[in-house]
Amino acid sequence: MAQATFAAGCFWGVELAFQKLKGVTGTRVGYTQGHVENPNYHMVCTGQTGHAEAVLVEYDPGVISYDELLDVFWKKHDPTQVNRQGPDVGTQYRSGIYYHSEEQKDAASRSRDQLGQSGRYRQPIATEIKPAAVFYDAEEYHQRYLEKRGMTHCG
Repeated sequence: MAQATFAAGCFWGVELAFQKLKGVTGTRVGYTQGHVENPNYHMVCTGQTGHAEAVLVEYDPGVISYDELLDVFWKKHDPTQVNRQGPDVGTQYRSGIYYHSEEQKDAASRSRDQLGQSGRYRQPIATEIKPAAVFYDAEEYHQRYLEKRGMTHCG
């Protein structure tokens, strides 16, 4: 199994998008890229911890490729928005790809560049691409939030 970490706004909808994919063996929502150990949701929401709401995806690369995960990531949100997605505003809602290997880094950069040159967006891509950092699981009530409530999307 392999891991991939993505931030694309509220982690509930992002998690659900990846859960549905054949080859994804597990997902966890949580917080990454911050400077405070063991943050909780209320701390992250203050914008003072530096964390992004993110999804850690466990997948079988023999069934689904990292490039396919990147395609879902790009389609799930507006990567030109800075520190927000729709009505959710704050640094915790930034767009990010946090790579676990040099191969993932190269694939993420290549896909970002291709999307930026595609003409799909008028604004530049704001997605940060950084090495994966410590990932702190969000509280249990956030895990599989939409699925547990029979919902198909946020809002």
